[in-house]
Amino acid sequence: MMNTESNRLSALRDYNVLDTPPDGAFDRITALAAYCFQTPIALVSLVDEDRIWFKSKHGLEADQIPRAPGLCGSATFSEGAYVVRNAVTDLRTLDNPLVTGALGLKFYAAAPLITHDGHRLGTFNVIDFNPREFSAAEEDRLKQFASLVMDQMELRLAARKAIESLSQILSGIRHPEELAKLVTVCAWTQKIRIGDKWMSFEEFIVKELGLSVSHGCAPDAEARLYESLGLTPKDLR
Repeated sequence: MMNTESNRLSALRDYNVLDTPPDGAFDRITALAAYCFQTPIALVSLVDEDRIWFKSKHGLEADQIPRAPGLCGSATFSEGAYVVRNAVTDLRTLDNPLVTGALGLKFYAAAPLITHDGHRLGTFNVIDFNPREFSAAEEDRLKQFASLVMDQMELRLAARKAIESLSQILSGIRHPEELAKLVTVCAWTQKIRIGDKWMSFEEFIVKELGLSVSHGCAPDAEARLYESLGLTPKDLR
């Protein structure tokens, strides 16, 4: 399939993330990035047809901006990290209203959000009001943050597709005893099998049992994340 703009927008809508409520998983990533890079702003930006919408925004009040003046539109299609060290002297940005206007952006660094099949949905970016340097190691770290965001988005997409498949399977089941015969639990992953489909228990209880599930980070997993970055939870307070 050609990677056209219409295909890119179609892929973006497939993720069903535009205009969704704030999500703690994404907000923790932007908060952590702002701390690691020591920037006042960190964003998960999705490039829609005529706007740039922020799935997560640390240090910024706006929910979205027009696509035309946005830097994310250009950064989305960069091959690597897109870095503007001094926006008032950089030819790419010196006339940009985000630089010359009220926001007063002086530094911008972004890594594209790229799907498993190559579609570019937006960027993970950090912003400062002062010019600054940005090393190759920091560029690599920024790309890792972008990968964390895409991991979350891919997980949600896979879960939704699994639920849709499970719903189709269950639609033909008339009696509870038939369902019991179909369920197998994996002793290693704790996933369940309905027919020939494997999925998480969470996916099953949300769609089929109608329960609400909130997303969090287990203490041991959170501890490993902070340890890998050389931080403690107190660092973000």
